[in-house]
Amino acid sequence: MPATATPTVEHIRTLALVGAAAAGKTTLAEALLHHSGAIGAPGSVERGNTVSDHDALEIKAGHSLQSAVMHLAHGGCRIHLIDTPGAPDFLGQSLPALEAVETAAIVVSAAAGVEPFAQRMMDYAAEQGLDRLIIVNKIDAEGADLPALLADIQARFGKQCLPLNLPDAGATRVVDCFFNKEGHSDFGAVADAHRALVEQVVEVDGDFVDRYLSDGDIDARELHAPLEQALREGHLIPVVFVSARTGAGVAELLDVIANVLANPSEGNPPDFFKGEGDGATLMHARPDPAAHVLAQVFKISIDPYVGKLGHVRVHQGTIMPGTLLYVGDGRKPFKVAHLYLLQGKQHVEAPSAGPGDICAVAKIDELHYDAVLHDAAEDDHIHLKPLPFPVPVHGVAIAPKRRGDEQRMWEILGKLVAEDPCLRLEHVAQTNETVIHGLGELHLRMLLERLREVHKFDVDTRPPRIAYRETITQNAAAQYRHKKQSGGAGQFGEVHLRVEPLPRGAGFEFVDQVKGGTIPGQFMPAVEKGVREALAEGVIAGYPVQDVRVIVHDGKHHAVDSKEIAFVTAGKRAFQAAIREARPVVLEPIARLHITAPDSAVGAITGDLSSRRGMVSGTDAAKPGQITVIGQAPLAELADYQTRLNALTAGQGAYSLALSHYEVVPPQVQQQLTSQHKVQDED
Repeated sequence: MPATATPTVEHIRTLALVGAAAAGKTTLAEALLHHSGAIGAPGSVERGNTVSDHDALEIKAGHSLQSAVMHLAHGGCRIHLIDTPGAPDFLGQSLPALEAVETAAIVVSAAAGVEPFAQRMMDYAAEQGLDRLIIVNKIDAEGADLPALLADIQARFGKQCLPLNLPDAGATRVVDCFFNKEGHSDFGAVADAHRALVEQVVEVDGDFVDRYLSDGDIDARELHAPLEQALREGHLIPVVFVSARTGAGVAELLDVIANVLANPSEGNPPDFFKGEGDGATLMHARPDPAAHVLAQVFKISIDPYVGKLGHVRVHQGTIMPGTLLYVGDGRKPFKVAHLYLLQGKQHVEAPSAGPGDICAVAKIDELHYDAVLHDAAEDDHIHLKPLPFPVPVHGVAIAPKRRGDEQRMWEILGKLVAEDPCLRLEHVAQTNETVIHGLGELHLRMLLERLREVHKFDVDTRPPRIAYRETITQNAAAQYRHKKQSGGAGQFGEVHLRVEPLPRGAGFEFVDQVKGGTIPGQFMPAVEKGVREALAEGVIAGYPVQDVRVIVHDGKHHAVDSKEIAFVTAGKRAFQAAIREARPVVLEPIARLHITAPDSAVGAITGDLSSRRGMVSGTDAAKPGQITVIGQAPLAELADYQTRLNALTAGQGAYSLALSHYEVVPPQVQQQLTSQHKVQDED
């Protein structure tokens, strides 16, 4: 069947290649494409000519930075394949790929073994209810101990990880263990592996259990239904062996994909919800090409030639050029002008896309990541359960090198953020900075390189300023008279006020207690304006003042010379004078931390937090071998925390943070901040 021909649902397979960097996912994708005839010759990462790593920065870096969609035909099936990055910093590309497939193929290097990111992606796939396949790549690697690796896989992921094929002849080829029950492998007799597989599969169906017990064996070709059930339920996680470099096992892997892996009607459908909030109802897509359309945008890319490109997984119905589709709860449809199958950067025109197909539509401004596309205008808002993305906490302040380029910078950054759900862009009003947040140093470094090399836009960067605050610790009072005479009309205003501390987080209160008209009512808004100006500018260190009550209780005015500007100035100066007498302090933001790491690293994490003026408030057993440490630390002490956590946990740690509260900084920190402010004022 040609790859662009329209297949039936039963003849579609979808899988994402996930796992650690350098496991060989991109090389494996090339081998599969070549062996199926989709490409004439396999490219290589070293030469920079692979189908999936087509981006200039990927070629320069020598590894994947984005997910890439490909397709091929084998065994009468159309196979959609997604190659994903293997670095934790690019989870914004790897995780969404899981929403587009029935099977997560976790690629493990025989040389490196099971690495932390492979474990992480296995967990994510299980949470999504996906079928899982473990592909042991590089079986020809020098010194690889394949039996020991299989034992380690079973120890980490469970005894349900059973070999579907085994290496033979010194890992120069592989032999099937499911449909074939005779022969030998590098591991021993094939019959042993065959028996373990059949027994694992029949366990999900009582009738087959009875037959197996009475007959002693069942032809594997009769076990398709229980096999798919075992895959859906995670009762079986097949393990296959391959060398993408030599080609050993590549043909057999294609056969496994076509003959064993689930089609869209056999996998677990994703959880869609109809409506919002507590009234939302769960609904499952039906892989019926005749039903109304239900599809999901799992990736956005900005192509320099075709503009915004939405990568779409069709779950229900059929999309064709000319189809009218709605985006989410939008009431204005768009028309599909062109429909594409993707082959890396190549766009192949397709006549239609049905359930299970992964396709792309272009030049639709309304498209965004996670948008649900449908063709029923009367439908309530249909949406998917959000993916558990890690919170982007690694930030860098960014500004254009040339003044006046701020708008263009925001436009470019907006496109990059649209492509990656793990990037967050914000303007921090308190510090007047544009800050881009990502998952780590590598994530942000690649973004900055893309800005400079792809978009030819130069920027300056620096660590983000910490949003300190100021407050007071005791009551105080002050007054200020503003008097200005310049020949003509003068300016006069006098304000008497008190300041009182409020509970932490209470904000600001302005109280008018003036009696007898000493400050006429029309000037009181001007007094408050002056106070608020001083609030925003800060008094002792240049940071906004919070948690203070201001009580204006007296003042004076002049029948001719009193004006709003005079009372703005008087209010501001009186407030500043009162603050200086109220034992002012600087507050710093305290972050609440949730750190997930191997339980063996708890001592090191606790000690490191303590060295950062932090503390641990509790722990929680995340799962066997892992623990979640709950604590807090000043945000100013966490700028390099991901790098340090990687060092403490061998790359197995992850954390999220959120603002908890503000606390008074230590005296030495306050002295440093106030001294810096004085120097800036003098300059």
